[in-house]
This record gives sequence, structure tokens and C-alpha cells, in this order.
Amino acid sequence: MSDRKNHRPWGYYENLDECADHKVKRIVVDPGKRLSLQKHKRRAEHWFIVSGEGIMTLGDTEMTVTNGQSIDIAVGAIHRIMNPGSAPLVFVEVQMGDYFGEDDIIRLEDDFGRTL
Repeated sequence: MSDRKNHRPWGYYENLDECADHKVKRIVVDPGKRLSLQKHKRRAEHWFIVSGEGIMTLGDTEMTVTNGQSIDIAVGAIHRIMNPGSAPLVFVEVQMGDYFGEDDIIRLEDDFGRTL
């Protein structure tokens, strides 16, 4: 069995499904790490927190999210999630739109020096 994990400096993701109109990922954020502050031009996202705790930034709002909660992220909305805990933060991301490439990520801030 091949490793389906796409490793990143903050953890990893796995592609679970991809069709013409949506894509589904399982995302795992390591303790103390966070994704880049970002937005997308061509997709909206729905995040469902499976386990762990996160601090979610959505626009100008910051909120704590835990298992069972979900967040809707509109096309163009600035967002990020951080794992402040000691256990992995796991969530499922459903992308909806007309393009799902990683190059649709517009980074505004990044802890790991990736292209902004």
C-alpha cells in the first residue's frame, strides 16, 4: 500500500475523493503548528473538526473549534487554523468550486517561508 499522505511543514493531508465539482481531504495539523493565513479564488471550503482542538481565524474573527464543529469558508474569505494542543488536530475539508489545485492557495502569511 502506498503512502497517500502529502506531507507539509505543519502536518499532512490525504486526498479522499475528487470529482469535477468537489474534492475531499483529511487534514492533520501537528501540535503547535498552523496553516498559512490564506484565501482561494476558485473554491469555497467546509471544514468538519473530527478530533483535537483548533484556533480558527475566519476574516477578522478568531474562535476555538473542537470535535463535532464545522466551519463554512466562502470563496475569497481569509482563513487559517492553528493547533494549540498536545494532540493532533484532525479535520475533513470539502472543497466546492471549479478548480482544486494547490496553486489556488493565496498565502498572506506563512510560518515556514513558503511563497506569499
